[in-house]
Amino acid sequence: MVRATMKARTAERALRGDLLNRRGFLERAALGLLAPSAMRLAEHSVRAGDVATRPAAFPAVAATRGPAHHFFGYYDKCPWDRTGRYVLAMQIGFCDRQPQANDALTLGMVDLKNDNRYIPFDTTLAWCWQQGTMLQWLGSTADQEVIYNSVQDGRYVSIVRDVHSGAARTLPRPIYAVSADGKQAVTLDFDRLNRLRPGYGYAALPERHADVAAPADAGIYAMDVASGRNELIIPIEWAAGNKRDERFSGDEHWFNHLQFNPSGTRFIFLHRWGEPGKRWQTRLYTARPDGTDIRLHSDTGMVSHFDWRDDDTILAWCTVEPKVNRFCLFDVNTNRTEVFAEGVLTQDGHCSYSPDRRWVLCDTYPDQNHLQHLLLYRVADGKRFDIGAFVLPAALRGKPYRCDLHPRWNRDGTEVCIDSAHEATRQMYIIDVHSITKRARASA
Repeated sequence: MVRATMKARTAERALRGDLLNRRGFLERAALGLLAPSAMRLAEHSVRAGDVATRPAAFPAVAATRGPAHHFFGYYDKCPWDRTGRYVLAMQIGFCDRQPQANDALTLGMVDLKNDNRYIPFDTTLAWCWQQGTMLQWLGSTADQEVIYNSVQDGRYVSIVRDVHSGAARTLPRPIYAVSADGKQAVTLDFDRLNRLRPGYGYAALPERHADVAAPADAGIYAMDVASGRNELIIPIEWAAGNKRDERFSGDEHWFNHLQFNPSGTRFIFLHRWGEPGKRWQTRLYTARPDGTDIRLHSDTGMVSHFDWRDDDTILAWCTVEPKVNRFCLFDVNTNRTEVFAEGVLTQDGHCSYSPDRRWVLCDTYPDQNHLQHLLLYRVADGKRFDIGAFVLPAALRGKPYRCDLHPRWNRDGTEVCIDSAHEATRQMYIIDVHSITKRARASA
């Protein structure tokens, strides 16, 4: 415990030094780093050819605190329980390197109604910086049960745990995505992902197929969450052989980024290929939960972040023509594609629809001033609201352990949660946006 605390304090000093030494007074003031717990920012709305600015305050209020580091992980899951009282959070004593095989991550939740008290309930060796351990509330028991990945008997598994009673059961495979009703899961090979996409896989166990470019017995697996029954449904070998072209020559293949549509009737998966350490290429597919009816929706070589708008429509950042990238809407039934938020959302970011589908929440990667911007986009009229800008310390830039904002909605679309290292340690922050989203709803 003493060693972990010392490491955390060392990392904190390094990050704080980077923040204060490299930023001028005006930038620190704009970020609110001169105030300890929040930052005040200017809201502005943007439409193509129309910019309006007016002052407003959107404090980023810390939900966790140091000296330990805390984060939630990816943007495609909701950390709040159904009651809104508890927020899931993971805790670790360092944030400036990749996990090693024996680095244990603490899992727990923050009690927002009890001075943000952190309540740990387990540890795991199955984790990464960008997506954590896939920790999430489970289906209809989202005020009681969580599911997350772990290691048991030399294999990756998942755990379903009652966070109040402590009762737990083990499933024979880890999970990547779980349907909204909590009944079905799809997953992949985290050992392979660890080598081919650092920051997204797990380092706890050795890779099974490191010397095979497209293994036949690895890929996407379906699992019944109640019984644990599971099977390989889409082998990597299949993806490497489907509509082969000259781009595949000599490359390794893998799957990444699985996500169910709202009703659980289809899921997205990305097929990626390339040489380790070099830029990869991507195809966007969807399939039924049993791996049938596979449809290829984008084959331009680049697809990045995405979300389902509804059961039949995907929003994704992708290449639409050579050297032109945009957010696009894909109809998974007709394969019709249209550009989305042209001239307004102009950069890749972690995009997600609000629970009522009226808003898109997004962030950006660091700009020339090392600021990561937080945005809201109103679908009805194309207005953009810039609600935050957070500096990313130099020690974390461009690394597999970087701290992306990964913004997520709460369950009624009135608050947003982010991970950020702008105050010297990696922590979780909550931003109240109801003055935008509720106001618009009331006037609709």
